[in-house]
Amino acid sequence: MRPSIFFLALVALFLSCEPGKDKTTSLSDYQGNETFSVIFGNTVVGHLKTQIVGDTIAVDYDYKNNGRGPTMKETLVLNPEGFPVQWQITGNTTFGNDVDETYTLSSQKAAWTDATGSDSTNISSPHWYVNQSGSPYSVILTARSLLAAPDQTMAVLPGGSLRLTEMERSSITQDSTQLDLITYALSGADMNPSYFIADTDHRLFAVISPRFVIVREGFEAHEKDLRAYAERYSTERFESIQKKYAHDYGKKVRITNVRIFDPKTLNISDPASVSVVEDRIASIDGPDATGPDEVVIDGKGGTLVAGMYEMHAHTGDEGALLNVLAGITTFRDMGNDNAVLEELVGKIESGVLAGPRVHRLGFIEGKSDYSANNGIVVASQEEALAAVDTYHDMGYYGVKLYNSMNGDWAPAIVARAHEYGMFVCGHVPAFSNANAMLAAGFDEMTHINQTMLGWVLAPDEDTRTLLRLTALKRLPQVDLESAPVQKTLDLFLKHKTAMDPTLTIHEVLMKARNGEVWEGTKDFIDHMPPNEQRGYKVALAQIASEEDDKAYKEAYDKIVETLKLMKEKGIFIVPGTDLGGSFLYHRELELYQQLGYSPAELVKLASYDMAQYMGDTDSGSIAVGKLADFFLVPGNPVEDIKAIKTIALVSRGGVFYYPTEIYPEFGIKPFTELPKVRE
Repeated sequence: MRPSIFFLALVALFLSCEPGKDKTTSLSDYQGNETFSVIFGNTVVGHLKTQIVGDTIAVDYDYKNNGRGPTMKETLVLNPEGFPVQWQITGNTTFGNDVDETYTLSSQKAAWTDATGSDSTNISSPHWYVNQSGSPYSVILTARSLLAAPDQTMAVLPGGSLRLTEMERSSITQDSTQLDLITYALSGADMNPSYFIADTDHRLFAVISPRFVIVREGFEAHEKDLRAYAERYSTERFESIQKKYAHDYGKKVRITNVRIFDPKTLNISDPASVSVVEDRIASIDGPDATGPDEVVIDGKGGTLVAGMYEMHAHTGDEGALLNVLAGITTFRDMGNDNAVLEELVGKIESGVLAGPRVHRLGFIEGKSDYSANNGIVVASQEEALAAVDTYHDMGYYGVKLYNSMNGDWAPAIVARAHEYGMFVCGHVPAFSNANAMLAAGFDEMTHINQTMLGWVLAPDEDTRTLLRLTALKRLPQVDLESAPVQKTLDLFLKHKTAMDPTLTIHEVLMKARNGEVWEGTKDFIDHMPPNEQRGYKVALAQIASEEDDKAYKEAYDKIVETLKLMKEKGIFIVPGTDLGGSFLYHRELELYQQLGYSPAELVKLASYDMAQYMGDTDSGSIAVGKLADFFLVPGNPVEDIKAIKTIALVSRGGVFYYPTEIYPEFGIKPFTELPKVRE
């Protein structure tokens, strides 16, 4: 649903002793230093180091992937029972927001300050505090307390509870020595469980996910196997959800009493019913029509809309189902671990997992100290051309170029891709500009800031760093009628290049402030689990002064003004979020009203227009013979685009999902009543 911008998933990782073994461990058993490596895409990108002296733990956590990442220092003091009585976290988050987080326990008063503000409560016994911005190391400490709790479950601060579950036991052989390990899942801290590994001495061994790993120093060679564990656990969870909640009725299904959005007229139809056989729409009939041996779903006068396209996705199993529940039945994947993506797409297409249909763009990055360790990383033009060949052979529909790419290679890369009939898009490589990429033949520019930076940066400024975000403070000075701006816009038109602006992420980056609810989450934040709500009240960027505050807000306004001008000139806008889609995709569309789109035009843009853009002739509208990819909302999105935020039913290829059934699995309070179904 939301990318790990604040690393809340890491914060909620916990390790423990064997469940059921009632033993209290002392910090004196763990004195000394430990070091862990942070690994993305088989590349070590940082470290987690700890030093334990007496009752005090010092933590140094730092990594940089794609030119950015958190830098944190922590000091924890534990009481004899192993609970924190003092805790200070300082540093900065991935996007540069300053961190000064504290927790104290004095007598029976627990008090804390994080980016959302300060709070306190009286407690009768010590609790663990789930930190907002710290490193993952605290998980091992918390887990030792979880062991002593009934059912390995306990209440935590600021709120909620956590449960520890043993997944399996295994071993790793290193230098002829066997190390016995236990893998655990922790649930309750976030929408999905977190997975991690401890040794039998109850020391942290690894934090694992499908895309990155934190592992004990000396065991880096096992990174691929550790990621595979995480992939399997996550897959098993979502396979279980799919078996429980995916309704494949095995016979004709009819949704009665609905109005159908027509992208050609931008209106909704008179009341009708829609029948589905296997994965296709079989008929459109009167509102109360029924036939023999049909499953009948009461649409209650709602609106049926063709499935939407999230055009800036990075597919993962955890977000795939949530996007389907949000009415998004097709993804365009903008860069991924190729092996992970291939396996995931196979499981989605076979019905093992729920997820949108996926169009894959091959990620090509240049090799540098700032590389995003994803896709294929290349060190020369020849290697870049070979990467295009590889992606063509793998069946990818196009390629995406990234920040560390040498901009001088772009014309040759585009030419090779176009020879294959492949699509090309991407960031503006460092030390280049949008004009050069447009002239090279990009079919689409990624992120509006990547284009606009060319109007405010000097040639030698390096956008592989956070400068590509912080320099946006300069945008208020841009004159949109100036010759440089008009030249860029003319190149868009000349080359028929589209724009993928990801406006929502810019709204968050430039308008979110610590302690204030993100504007784009206000319609759903109350439905989210506590930790999700907490994360939606934190700034991404460092707002160091009133001048920064003003500059960023005005920069956002300039971005909106630029996109409005682009639309007026006829530059095609492609909706995507780069924030995980789902609820924030709805916000992306909502924001486009500022560009001059009507609600009906936005529904058409997200469904029919994107299907046409992607060449999906059997998607994008509700018509006989087309794929049964659609969703049902109680309201009328032609009158109010916010109606798409409240979804009662989704069909993805004739498999039906009811969000109200599934959201509680993620700790989300449902938005609608469960539709009445007669089987």
